[in-house]
Amino acid sequence: MAEPKPEMRRRLDDPEAIEALAHPVRLNLLGYLMSEGPATASACARAVGDSPSNCSYHLRVLARHGLVEPVDSVDGRERPWRATVTGLDTHLDSADPDVAASAEGMIAAALQLEYQLAREHLRTRDRLDPDWRETDAHMTYGLRVTPAELRSLVEGIDALLRPYIAATRGDAPDGSAVAEVSVLAFPRPSFGAPEPGVQS
Repeated sequence: MAEPKPEMRRRLDDPEAIEALAHPVRLNLLGYLMSEGPATASACARAVGDSPSNCSYHLRVLARHGLVEPVDSVDGRERPWRATVTGLDTHLDSADPDVAASAEGMIAAALQLEYQLAREHLRTRDRLDPDWRETDAHMTYGLRVTPAELRSLVEGIDALLRPYIAATRGDAPDGSAVAEVSVLAFPRPSFGAPEPGVQS
């Protein structure tokens, strides 16, 4: 069994770097390079459904913040790019209001991208192999939990999924492909979520 590749998670605390990721195309490009490895701007464009020139621009923006970097070309023509990270951490509760505001924008862009990908999957689902069609899922749960319980659930899900992350998995079997799994966890607004300072 192949060893997993080392994680290179980066905690983002620079508002400008976070703002650079508050764009669905840049998030998509970074996700593609993390999952698939080095690729040219043309290959990135095919993967994310954009033009090579637009992808080149967005890749340069990501490079300015150290999230991607160019690598030597094999044939001396178009240079590929690679991700310099395997994951990112940022927090909406940062003490720095600029970081918190930038993080909110990045998460909003990530949500936009996730729903865009989900809609695209539904639109093209009938073209998939039946084995893949039988594995897709859309599940929503209304839980009644304490903050500690919800934190524990999220940590447990993260621990369950982490060995399969495309950027670091070293033992992916034949027939594997990149799959998208999203986790959203938050107190439901207006469904009895406790008000700040109100004891239940």
